[in-house]
Amino acid sequence: MLARIGEFRAFHLAQLGKRARKFPWGDVLRRDVPLKVEVSTNKKSKIYHAGAAAQRIETALVETFGATISKDAALTLKLRIDDNNCQFSIDTSGEGLHKRGHKSAVGKAPMRENLAALFLRDCGFDGVEPVVDPMCGSGTFVIEAAEIALGLVPGRSRSFAFEQMASFDAAAYEALKAELTPQHIDMQGLSFFGSDRNAGAVDMATNNAERAGVAGCTRFKVQAISDLMPPEGPPGLVIVNPPYGARIGNKKLLFALYGALGKTLMERFSGWRVGIVTSEAGLAKATGLTFLPQGAPVAHGGLKIRLFKTARLR
Repeated sequence: MLARIGEFRAFHLAQLGKRARKFPWGDVLRRDVPLKVEVSTNKKSKIYHAGAAAQRIETALVETFGATISKDAALTLKLRIDDNNCQFSIDTSGEGLHKRGHKSAVGKAPMRENLAALFLRDCGFDGVEPVVDPMCGSGTFVIEAAEIALGLVPGRSRSFAFEQMASFDAAAYEALKAELTPQHIDMQGLSFFGSDRNAGAVDMATNNAERAGVAGCTRFKVQAISDLMPPEGPPGLVIVNPPYGARIGNKKLLFALYGALGKTLMERFSGWRVGIVTSEAGLAKATGLTFLPQGAPVAHGGLKIRLFKTARLR
C-alpha cells in the first residue's frame, strides 16, 4: 500500500536533483532507518532513465538529509515520473499484505492467505459452519476460516513498514489494535479440519495454527483422500486447492486424483457445499461434480485460477 508524500515537476536530471534537495524528507523519513529508492518513468517524460533518476534522489537524500541507502532496506521510497510530474510515495506495507505473519512454514505452491479468504467468502462461508480441506498443505484455508470465525484481524502477527516512518504514532496504533482485538474469544462449537497425505505438511499446518492462535478450533491429521469422512455435526464447506499439473504434479496423472476426490465427496458429503480451486477446467470436470456458474479468473503465481463451487450435494 503506497502513501503519496509529495510531488513536483522536473524536466531534466539536474532539476530533479535540485528539487529533491529541498524536499521535506524529515516529515516522513527517519535518518536512522535505511531505505531504498525505486523509480519508474514513461515515454511522456523528458527524464527517461530510471537508474539515473534514482541515483540523483539517493544523492540528495544522503547529502541533505543524512539518509542511509541500502538495497536490502525494509522501507522503500518510490518515485513515479509521469509526464514530467515526479510523484513520491512510501511503501507503507513492506512485505506483501497477503502475509499474515504467523505462517512461517509453507509447502510447495501455497495458496496466498488473502486469496484463501476471498474464496471462502465467495463460497458463502459464514464463520459458523465447519470447514474441511482434504489437501490442506500448510493449512491456509483452515486457518483463514478459523480467523474469520473468531474475528481475528489479518496482519496482527506481523510488522509493517509504516512503523519505521517519522510520522508513525505508536500509541495511536496500539490503541487501534486494541480496539479491533476481540476481548473474549469463544472457540466452543467451532470446528475446522485439515488433512493431507504428507505428514510434513500436517506438521506445518499444526504449527502454523498454533502461531495464529487458532489451535483450539482446528484439527489436522495425516489422511488420504480415500479415507476422508465428514466430521460429526452439521454439514458445511469442503474447500480444496489441489495440484493443477502446472507447477506441481503430472497433469495426466491428476485426473484420477480429482476423480477420486469427487467420488468421495458425492458418496459421503451429502448436504455439504464444495469449492475447488484450480487453473484447469478439465481437472475440475473430472470430479464429476456439478458446478455453479464460475466467477472471474484470479491471478496466482503466474497462473489464472478459478473457484469451482457447488450447491449443497445431494
